[in-house]
Amino acid sequence: MPVPEIGTPAPDFTLHGVLLGEDGSVDRQDYSLSAHRGAPVVLAFYPGDESAVCTKQLCSYASDLDRFRDFGANVWGVNFSDLDSHERFARKRDLRFPLLADTDRSVVRAYGIQMPGLGLKRSVFVIDADGIVRWKHVARIGLTYQDTETITKELAALTRR
Repeated sequence: MPVPEIGTPAPDFTLHGVLLGEDGSVDRQDYSLSAHRGAPVVLAFYPGDESAVCTKQLCSYASDLDRFRDFGANVWGVNFSDLDSHERFARKRDLRFPLLADTDRSVVRAYGIQMPGLGLKRSVFVIDADGIVRWKHVARIGLTYQDTETITKELAALTRR
């Protein structure tokens, strides 16, 4: 599948995910993109739990979570790891946004970011409240990531539409 174009509907999906609570509890539930209409969603596809760049990326988003929430946005991390791996990662790094398990790689394929032999391309999609792709960044190599400042500028642009 090709990468969704800006201005087109984001591919819908439902994935199992984990969310670390303020009290240290972990909630395991399904997350459906279509069920979150009415609020923007930042989809952060990252290659692996506990890898160096991925840890830095997701920890930076966790530290800046209030900045995303200022725009009413939900942040979801997505990769191939299972829920147990996501739970360990969330607990160790105090990540307080959902980490979703695309274990069959169906969502990565739907978003056109699968890399044969390497997994997935580090990517971020900003989906508006109506489910439309409004911004995307798909890395060729994935050694760097899009920072909070860049993403929140895109979220701010949604409020001006």
